[in-house]
Amino acid sequence: MINVIWMLLLVIGIIYAGINGRIEIVTSSAISAAEGAVTLSFKLIGVMCLWLGIMKIAELSGLIKVFAYLLSPITQLLFPSVPRNHPAMGAIVMTISANMLGLGNAATPLGIKAMNELQKLNSNKDTASDAMCTLLALCTTGFTLVPATVIALRSAAGSTAPAEIVGATIMVSLTATVVAILADRILRSIYTLKARR
Repeated sequence: MINVIWMLLLVIGIIYAGINGRIEIVTSSAISAAEGAVTLSFKLIGVMCLWLGIMKIAELSGLIKVFAYLLSPITQLLFPSVPRNHPAMGAIVMTISANMLGLGNAATPLGIKAMNELQKLNSNKDTASDAMCTLLALCTTGFTLVPATVIALRSAAGSTAPAEIVGATIMVSLTATVVAILADRILRSIYTLKARR
């Protein structure tokens, strides 16, 4: 559906430019937008490489295990069906850490790894487990302490204070995460009660 919407916007824009005799603007805008996208991508590469490198160093040095141990009371509360020392718990902690650092797309492969580990624990392979649903809710809301990607985008766009959004990001993402966890628990309780009847 989104492809159809984009196609309609492009076609309408081209037709409108053609009717007004300004079709050359379409060509020049397309070229400048493509150039801007490539420039922005190169500016973001440095930030993404930095944070992904830090995550890899943390994983290889054992810092993730320490972080997992420190977060174990919270993760055990959120994921009671996952054994404490199972690889899924480490993958979950890495996913949550990437989201907390605001790495955006960099958290996706970590989330996929966590889901694969949780699938190994899933007794019903055709249905998502409770832990998988909770992880999906946490990844969707993405509680963020340092919105690195957004800061990099604002900096690349020429913002004089790219980090001024940190406070608002923390408040909004924390609220969204709390609401998602509450919804997850409430809906799971309702489903469990209906299943017992």
